[in-house]
Amino acid sequence: MPARRPADPTKTRAAVTALATWLRDPGAPAPDRPALAEAVRLTARTLEDTAPGHSVEVRVPPFVAVQCIEGPRHTRGNPPNVVETDPRTWLLLAAGIQTMADAVAAGTVLASGSRAGEIADWLPLVTLD
Repeated sequence: MPARRPADPTKTRAAVTALATWLRDPGAPAPDRPALAEAVRLTARTLEDTAPGHSVEVRVPPFVAVQCIEGPRHTRGNPPNVVETDPRTWLLLAAGIQTMADAVAAGTVLASGSRAGEIADWLPLVTLD
């Protein structure tokens, strides 16, 4: 299998910016599935590139799961450190509109394991104007 190319920062920013109205206003019409999927995948791949490693798994079903942050590699069964959220919440985190602490407190992010919270150190991934 060929190596995956790093996420393109220009494409990542464009994908998230295209959803900015929806991210800022939950009452705005939802984006189409391909646009949402692209923004989620590109931001998750950006996290994977900027925080390389395998100690925390970030899941944004149904679009992507990535491993990041240096530390012990997970190879079988359920990973010990998992962050799971929905696509909108992930993009709010990735764009710096919501903090990890607020999302966990609101119950929109499930974070398990002693290192799951470390992804907050790598956010935001994209800033909106």
